[in-house]
Amino acid sequence: MAQMHDLYIKLDVLETLVKTIKSKSEKGIAITIATSDDTNQYGQNVSSWVSQKQDERDKPKYYVGNGKVFWNNGVVKNAERKEQWQQSNQSFDSTPQEGDLPF
Repeated sequence: MAQMHDLYIKLDVLETLVKTIKSKSEKGIAITIATSDDTNQYGQNVSSWVSQKQDERDKPKYYVGNGKVFWNNGVVKNAERKEQWQQSNQSFDSTPQEGDLPF
């Protein structure tokens, strides 16, 4: 393990996420987590938002939480995508529909 993060998500954001997942009859939602080299004024360097497909990246992100890295070993490696994971997640569709919530 190369890093450990602490992430805080507000209750109202969690409720919005659950409501949206249920309204779309989804099994879950993909979240992107980014670690910054710089710390903000609150001592945070981790942010998270609802994942976007490449063609959706011109739209604003729907941020869900912030946090901080509290441990690392100085070595971070990119995860390698496995073929089995790709096949099992091909049915996920996060394309916005008419009248959808903000993400």
